[in-house]
Amino acid sequence: MPWLLIVHHSPTAATQRLTEAVVAGASDDAILGVEVVVRPALEVRPDDVHTADGFLLGTSANFGYMSGALKHFFDSHFLQMGGSLSDDGSAGSGSGGKKPYGLWVHGRYDTTGAVRSVQSIIGALPWTQSASVLEVMGDVEQPDLDAAYELGGTVAALLMA
Repeated sequence: MPWLLIVHHSPTAATQRLTEAVVAGASDDAILGVEVVVRPALEVRPDDVHTADGFLLGTSANFGYMSGALKHFFDSHFLQMGGSLSDDGSAGSGSGGKKPYGLWVHGRYDTTGAVRSVQSIIGALPWTQSASVLEVMGDVEQPDLDAAYELGGTVAALLMA
């Protein structure tokens, strides 16, 4: 059965609401044959990333960057996820399989740097962006929750056998 790993750092009520909507979408009754595994970014285990067939990532935007917790997730599991390094130690170009992923980011004032920082790391992974990035600034409204639900459902549906 395909695994969808949802990795998040949800330190605020707003980010937590988005996370819950993503999980609900990925777990929709129409999604069949996909195991949805939800882990806070600091609790992801090596077996989680090894088993995952697709990823959904959520983070707050902190001072123009992804959360430290999500960065720790990447730092801890980059090579296990198929990350590629160039000869000089910089991020290489991801190759091999193309696991689907989706991303949501919540910030108060700006999400640009957080999105860029996540995508720069993902560029060295054998993943493919499977949905538009969901960027939410300020208060989370119903359309944002609907978009988060859709994001979860979209990536999960891609894994259905």
